[in-house]
Amino acid sequence: MSDRSNRRTRKSAPAPVPTGFPIRKAGAVAAAFAAVVLLVFAISQLVGGKSDDSTQAAGATSSAQDEVIKQLAALARRDAADPLGRGAADAPVVMVEYSDFQCPYCKQFAEHIEPQLVSKYLASGQLRIEWRNLALFGEESELAARAAWAAGQQGRFWEMHDLLFANAPAKKNTGGYTVDRMVEWAGQAGVADIEKFRADMNSDRARAAVTTDINEAMNIGVNSTPAFLINGRPVLGARPVEQMTAVIESALREASAASK
Repeated sequence: MSDRSNRRTRKSAPAPVPTGFPIRKAGAVAAAFAAVVLLVFAISQLVGGKSDDSTQAAGATSSAQDEVIKQLAALARRDAADPLGRGAADAPVVMVEYSDFQCPYCKQFAEHIEPQLVSKYLASGQLRIEWRNLALFGEESELAARAAWAAGQQGRFWEMHDLLFANAPAKKNTGGYTVDRMVEWAGQAGVADIEKFRADMNSDRARAAVTTDINEAMNIGVNSTPAFLINGRPVLGARPVEQMTAVIESALREASAASK
């Protein structure tokens, strides 16, 4: 693979796991996930270069991928009452998004790519997006994750999500995210009961919710952000909107064919 290709794929780097979370060790599924990711990206590189070997490579790995992708697709919660999800619960395509509010590539995706996907696919009922708090970058990441979750308890997760990224610190864990700022932004996000927000943000329920999301990611081998499952198909890094759209369109075609 060329140096240029390598640069294109390095959109995110493994992040240190915060020591405050009881992370379960990833097992066979994580290894399978990693293998599928490598295969998917190897094939995409071949296809992008229009190699004659691409069809053979895709055919040889297709059956190996299908079962793992099916298992990963089952991670979509499809809970209409989940405040960290948006879009119809029965949408044909679900994009699970593993993200950290201090991750610059997550910010890039949230501000420049995701809005285009929302505009194109959510209103039509084709796509559902489910957020997972993969708070990997330390205490301020965890605080932001709990604050976003707490805002979600009052129906303002996505508004808080936008404010957290808009005000993300240039350098991680340098005091950019504080409790006072979380409270201030919660008010701006339209959270009605600030005292409830404070209590929720500092609750065991918030910590447990964040831990659950981190464990889910670690158990399938995701240790960098952003990472996505689009109907179970893994996508790593803040990919260009054209690549995200291509994966979503492929998933829509597969879902349509499966429903006939």
